Amino acid sequence: MTDTACPRRDSFVMRVGWLLDGTGRPARKGVRLTVVGGVVQDLRPAAEAAPVEDLPVLDASENTVIPGLVDAHVHLFMSSAADPAVRQAQLNASYSQLRPVMRGHLAQHLAAGVVAVRDGGDYGGFALRLRREMGASPGPVQVRAAGRAWRREGRYGSLIGRPVACGRDLARAVAMEDAPGDHLKIVNSGLNSLTDFGRQTPTQFGVDELRAAVAEGLRRGRRTMVHANGSEAVRVAAEAGAHSVEHGFFMGTDNLARLADRQVVWVPTAVAMQGYLRHAGPDSREADVCRRNLEHQLEQLRVARQKGVRVALGTDAGTLGVGHGAALREEIALVMEAGYSLAEALECASLQGARLMGLGGQGVLRPGWAATLVVLPGPPTALPGSLAAPRAVLVDGLPVGPAADGGPGEGRSMP
Repeated sequence: MTDTACPRRDSFVMRVGWLLDGTGRPARKGVRLTVVGGVVQDLRPAAEAAPVEDLPVLDASENTVIPGLVDAHVHLFMSSAADPAVRQAQLNASYSQLRPVMRGHLAQHLAAGVVAVRDGGDYGGFALRLRREMGASPGPVQVRAAGRAWRREGRYGSLIGRPVACGRDLARAVAMEDAPGDHLKIVNSGLNSLTDFGRQTPTQFGVDELRAAVAEGLRRGRRTMVHANGSEAVRVAAEAGAHSVEHGFFMGTDNLARLADRQVVWVPTAVAMQGYLRHAGPDSREADVCRRNLEHQLEQLRVARQKGVRVALGTDAGTLGVGHGAALREEIALVMEAGYSLAEALECASLQGARLMGLGGQGVLRPGWAATLVVLPGPPTALPGSLAAPRAVLVDGLPVGPAADGGPGEGRSMP
């Protein structure tokens, strides 16, 4: 408990106008949230809550409170800039050049209410190096990084990883890796075509080879994320036991059923196609194909919801037109366009992402879980747009985001 003479800053009572707790349940109105030592102690309707002495009272009665968000697929080393010179420079930059860039991207995530990111790899393992450098003082945004992804020699993926050496199979390469990431990233298809709708590329690894690699990753305490577009690449990933399928464009309904049956998480990154569309010529073939690709992905999301596929939201932030932080707001809007309720979309952007990253005790606001939350202006109907300007972001009960300059004090209202 807090020292009654000098209450801890991570202990307070908050009067909440509307609460979306991250479980997929609809918003609750008029809630009182009690936090002690950075942990949610009590959460109940304000009318039923007994007074708590000696704790500061924060007034968020005109605000919506949600769990801290998770972007389950980013590339911290890249920016979303359209300038060809900027994009080319970041593909050849050193760690010392990219370090401040990556830290800037983390700040952008925090400003959008994102408190954890899952990095999908880069050619130098720079995001993993940054995460290790931060060490015991990681900052308000938690980072889990793959390091460098694995790909088949001569195939797509040089931007985010390295090839399996000639004469060595994938599982052996994973076993011999001297600087493993927080999770294992494997590339098993190419990119989506922006000029030929629905074109699919051959798989890079077969079921047996990929299954052995997933098993080796688990032996080393690492879950596996697989870049896979197209029906065969996703089928192989699902049957090999991958923990998540990234992108999954054109996987088809049979594969959606496989993901549901095997509890494989899908990270659809629909907003990445919206980013390409934003920069395509309005009447170009590329714009038409991007639009059709996006529509097809939203249709797959509709089917995924019906089949009970576990979906975690990731944005592929760093891709052309996909900004760090802000893109998650767009991804939530796209998922809602595909038929998910606001509460369901937020569950995908909080609890499901936290589970995928192995962040125990996070992603939901309930007693005994971390008081990691975002305070947003207005009622839930303002979402997801209100994510553009959070009033406060708290991690373990402490203000770290827009209102972190001293944090809200006793009797202070959220703006």
